[in-house]
Amino acid sequence: MDTRNASSSPLANQSTLLPKPSQACALVIGGGTMGADVALVLARGGCRTIVLERGDIRRQALESHFTNGLRELDAEHRRNRLSTCASLDEVDWQDIDLVIECIPEKLPLKQELFADLVRRARGDTVLCSNSSSFPISAIGAGLDTADRMLGLHFFMPAHLVPLVEVVLGERSSMALAESLTAFMRGCGMVPVLVRKDLPGFLANRLQHALAREAFALIDAGIATPEDVDAAVRFGFGFRFLAAGPVLQRDHAGIDVHCPAAATMYPSLATNTVPSRALSERLATGRFGMKTGQGFFKWTPESIAAERKRYDDLLKAGLRLLAAELPKIDD
Repeated sequence: MDTRNASSSPLANQSTLLPKPSQACALVIGGGTMGADVALVLARGGCRTIVLERGDIRRQALESHFTNGLRELDAEHRRNRLSTCASLDEVDWQDIDLVIECIPEKLPLKQELFADLVRRARGDTVLCSNSSSFPISAIGAGLDTADRMLGLHFFMPAHLVPLVEVVLGERSSMALAESLTAFMRGCGMVPVLVRKDLPGFLANRLQHALAREAFALIDAGIATPEDVDAAVRFGFGFRFLAAGPVLQRDHAGIDVHCPAAATMYPSLATNTVPSRALSERLATGRFGMKTGQGFFKWTPESIAAERKRYDDLLKAGLRLLAAELPKIDD
């Protein structure tokens, strides 16, 4: 076991760093799409969860989102575990075991928030950020309590994608990270421990490595966007549901894959800037669904249909993987 920081952290000597989800209380800061879905994950695990959302309209909309979301997860009986508030001043900080920040991706805002959390929260409250852009080391820079700060990175939609990354910063407690990993497993998630908060952590680095080659092939005219997607979804990506790239090597044979790698690696994309296919669309405001056009054209109707198709397939995937997912104690 990696024992980095275990001896230096005052938290490391505690035998239990987080209670079971059913015995814990969490605060999710930010009631946008990600924060609202993270709250569903926690409540599904039995954790009493408060979502802090300052906007009146969005906060009111959370009520129906919680009801509908838990129904989709067959966890309607957990509805009483969810509540909302409008400010940090409304929180009973003595009750809070875990904080998960889901505010906009602006580093100064996150740093200001975490400095405030340190002043308000109990000394043993675990402070996490869902940021995909900023390492927890940067968010907690200069704070004496950086040992109890961790990245906790979910993937959209958080209540349907089982993976969550527990990310150690430079001063994060390994014992605390292991405790948080167990906590998330108790919420029915599949946590992975990332031992260094390098850009992109684990999953996004793998995803962007694939994307770099995909868009290089599009730039070179070797394949269309449609064919790239088909190659991933209906080819090797289809198998990823059953086995990741490491296990797949044992299935197919390392004697096959290693020579193939030696043949292909020299010609793989090595560009250090985004592809032309992406940068040109960025420059012309074609961001995808949010602007009505990206690689494809979108209308409100086609967006709704696509999101339903996407979510339905994710739910079907969850059913297929149900036997391999962590169990939730009722």
